[in-house]
Amino acid sequence: PYAQTVNRRFQSWVFDKQSGALKFNEAQMGWLRLIKQHIASSFHIETEDLDYAPFDAQGGIGKMYQLFGEQMEGILDEMNEALTA
Repeated sequence: PYAQTVNRRFQSWVFDKQSGALKFNEAQMGWLRLIKQHIASSFHIETEDLDYAPFDAQGGIGKMYQLFGEQMEGILDEMNEALTA
């Protein structure tokens, strides 16, 4: 099923990202998992999606920007590409 493919690709993407200097903290990983779940059910994520459930309950786009800063857009793009390719 598609969700299993997304899960497998997510694990690979996170492993690749963290094998270098970048290390995600627990709060960031929580957001990345929410994004993964959204992609698994919607096939894609846009910045605007962060204003809706389940992201809004976690602080929405503002919280994601607080956690990832200028890397936020790049992470969304990378996850769209890596998890759905």
